[in-house]
Amino acid sequence: MALRSDSPPNYLRGVRRVLIGTFAVLLIGLFLLWRIDNARVEQFRIDLVDRFVPGFEWTTKPVAHVARMIADLRAYGRIYEQNTELRRELQRMQGWREAALQLEQKNAKLLALNRVRLNPRLTFVTAEVLADSGSPFRNSAMVNVGRIDGVEDGWAAMDGLGLVGRVAGVGERSSRIILVTDASSRVPVTIRPSGQRAMVSGDNTPSPTLEFLDQGDELRPGDRVVSSGDGGLYPPDILIGQVFTGKDGRARVRLAADTRRLEFVRVVRSVPPAVVEGPGGLIGPLRPATPAAVGSVSE
Repeated sequence: MALRSDSPPNYLRGVRRVLIGTFAVLLIGLFLLWRIDNARVEQFRIDLVDRFVPGFEWTTKPVAHVARMIADLRAYGRIYEQNTELRRELQRMQGWREAALQLEQKNAKLLALNRVRLNPRLTFVTAEVLADSGSPFRNSAMVNVGRIDGVEDGWAAMDGLGLVGRVAGVGERSSRIILVTDASSRVPVTIRPSGQRAMVSGDNTPSPTLEFLDQGDELRPGDRVVSSGDGGLYPPDILIGQVFTGKDGRARVRLAADTRRLEFVRVVRSVPPAVVEGPGGLIGPLRPATPAAVGSVSE
């Protein structure tokens, strides 16, 4: 098919070919110029660089600026990664700090348990508090000792400072302790130094009340309250707390034991008193009659 004679000539294609050819020749020439190993050519290369490179300095400034921006962005990325890693390290350090504080508190409580002075006749079992009832109407705690440890109902429980409560329910490997703050708790006590007898009654508050006081006028804030041992429910002379006057005007006991943060307790083994079933147990067994005494009686 013949081309139409009236079609305009395409000069753009020819110009493009000339430019591509010129650029290719220039590149080949530069390649050869930089590859020739000759002293004159080397001097020519130096003169060429000295003449043309300073004139192209304005073209290198944007490139250098972009390169600096890229380097800054990479530095910011590294700083962000380091900041994220430092935050993770801080979180781990906070967790370790919390664990160290908990271990320190446990250690202090165990040391306090070791410093408790008990009656030499009383022995104890150290137990860890597993959980509490979590009820506003009942104050109790579960410990990890039971029948296999020789625990029995009614035994008293202490922390490092004072009375916590008594055992009320024993399982094979766990027991429940009714705290002295429970509404069902009643502890016969002696107030010192006055020597008055009273009853510490729990009312589901951190500070139980003092009831059945002999002489309330002799009561002073700060008087020590210890168990009296009446009724054999609790061993005598166990510290309970100090007397103070509550907001309602009633005499209350500020407990020595921290019943709201129990972790370890001592379950005190109680030795039941000897039971006397008859008067013979008091005056001793009867001696058998001698033959002389029997003969004198028969005469």
